[in-house]
Amino acid sequence: MKFIKPKFWEKKYNFFSIVLIPFSLLILIYVYLKYKLTKSLKFEVPIICVGNIYIGGTGKTPTSLFIANELKKLGKKPAIVRKFYKGHVDEHNLINEKFNDLILDTNRVSAIKKAQKLGYDIIILDDGFQDRKIKKDLSIICFNQNQLIGNGFVLPAGPLRESLGALRDANVVLINGKKDDLFEKKILNINKNLDIFYSDYIPDNINEFKNKKLFVVAGIGNPENFFKILEENKLIVEKKVVYPDHYQFTTKEFQNIVEEAEKRNLKIIMTEKDFYKIKDLELKKNSFLKISLKIKNYNNFLNLLKKL
Repeated sequence: MKFIKPKFWEKKYNFFSIVLIPFSLLILIYVYLKYKLTKSLKFEVPIICVGNIYIGGTGKTPTSLFIANELKKLGKKPAIVRKFYKGHVDEHNLINEKFNDLILDTNRVSAIKKAQKLGYDIIILDDGFQDRKIKKDLSIICFNQNQLIGNGFVLPAGPLRESLGALRDANVVLINGKKDDLFEKKILNINKNLDIFYSDYIPDNINEFKNKKLFVVAGIGNPENFFKILEENKLIVEKKVVYPDHYQFTTKEFQNIVEEAEKRNLKIIMTEKDFYKIKDLELKKNSFLKISLKIKNYNNFLNLLKKL
């Protein structure tokens, strides 16, 4: 889905959200009926689902990569499974760069069956919490503290793919950001058995951009999260350009950005995900901020994986 998130999604009561609530109710009815009528399949290998309720930009893919690499250290043979979307090549390329075992298919069930035949002994489902055809052994729901649940409404009145009540089917909530007691209380009232963890994004090459004037390019779900990392590290941002999530640049488009940066003596900086959109364009003078995911209470989190 290519979109720039509307600002009213973050405001609790506003004209646009109120007008759109009837359509959100239709979505909720559709989701309810779909869940009731869908039979879940149990697979021979454990399924770890890394999903979200807030649409886009919650850190599912970095978390999936983190889990996959940790499982490899434990001697397992994990595969990351994703539903194939033509417009999501950036994420596919990012995963392939960091992890060799990515299985894509237009149908997640088919992808899991393919992975089983290839001898993988555990599956990380990158997205797919809403796919009730698949019985999950561990469901991890990602949030970013900067947004959490926005205005709390379901699409299109708000940014939620389904109601927060869906957390009854989750096992773990992973929040990228600082501890939030109020949000913890809210979600534990829905599911008292949730294990709650926090994570941070650690910039690995921040010194490459220190004391330089920057031209920031962002085409991700929540670009403000990227901007906040730059701000927290006191980088000098001279210009920002924002594109829809999964936006595919043409050579000409990005060449124009390169030329403007050169004229203004600015260094281009983007997310790693955006970098893989333009990597094949053979353009120079662009670079990305390398980010590592760090999960707090790491040993407790690892123990959940070991139980599988």
